[in-house]
Amino acid sequence: MSSTNPTTDKNKKTTVSCPDCGSAELIQDYNRGELICTQCGAVVDDMLIDDSPEWRAYSSEERASRSRVGSPTTYTIHDKGLSTSIGSEDRDAYGQKLSASKKYQFYRLRKWNTRSRIHSSHDRNLTKAMRELDRLSSQLSLPRSVKETGSIIYRKALQANLIRGRSIEEMIAAAIYAAARQRHLPRTLDEVAEHSRISKKELGRAYRLLVQELKLNIPLADPVNYVVRYAAELKLSGEVARQAKEILAMAKKKRMTQGKDPVSLAAASIYIAGILNNQQLTQQEIADIASVTEVTIRNRYKELVRELEIAPQFY
Repeated sequence: MSSTNPTTDKNKKTTVSCPDCGSAELIQDYNRGELICTQCGAVVDDMLIDDSPEWRAYSSEERASRSRVGSPTTYTIHDKGLSTSIGSEDRDAYGQKLSASKKYQFYRLRKWNTRSRIHSSHDRNLTKAMRELDRLSSQLSLPRSVKETGSIIYRKALQANLIRGRSIEEMIAAAIYAAARQRHLPRTLDEVAEHSRISKKELGRAYRLLVQELKLNIPLADPVNYVVRYAAELKLSGEVARQAKEILAMAKKKRMTQGKDPVSLAAASIYIAGILNNQQLTQQEIADIASVTEVTIRNRYKELVRELEIAPQFY
């Protein structure tokens, strides 16, 4: 038996070979602590130390819940998730209720723990802003990536002293709008203003301020980015969404999308694709989802079918 201490990689195979047959295909048996040759069955090494967890997990969710490293840092929390908090349950480690004196003691500890985490005006501003960020992102059904980007934009604005004299709700809404466009998951100004406590005019002014002062790189709005969401909200099939994207792709080749509202183009393409797939909706139904007027949709779809020569029944 060899006393070699080979080094193993993530695939549990080694870079050494079996002393009996010369095979390099070695595996590690964690239950017995042995390194075994898969060709001849010889035990190359034993008494190996198993540095893996002592518990077992059968799914990625269970493995994550049993991790001892804590939550990852995130910009959506005012202190990036680096601090700790005292739980609100008035029970000890055995599940027994705490006495009245202990309850009062932990009440005082929680209060001072909160004060230690939020002790400056900067922290108080971020705490309120991140709560508004969570609420607005939930209302707009935005993913975590957009929330992270929005929180970074707001932190840059706070560092540049752009928040002074302006409401937190106004700047958070503008940061969310800019982040959604950067992540190619855009929301319209009307949608963001509807779920926030500011007007569309205030939102637009705050957004322009962020773009100008922070030098944000905002890509041009693409009507394709609206198609899938609108089709899902209208309960249309995937074939309608696919054909609507094809219509927009043909319109781009002919440069018909330049200078046009991307929302109205997306709504018109969905209307056309719905007719072609016998899933026709009224212009009013699409207009309510896209927050545009029926006249705008009618003008856009007439332009598309005329220039692209899609079908004569649209005239």
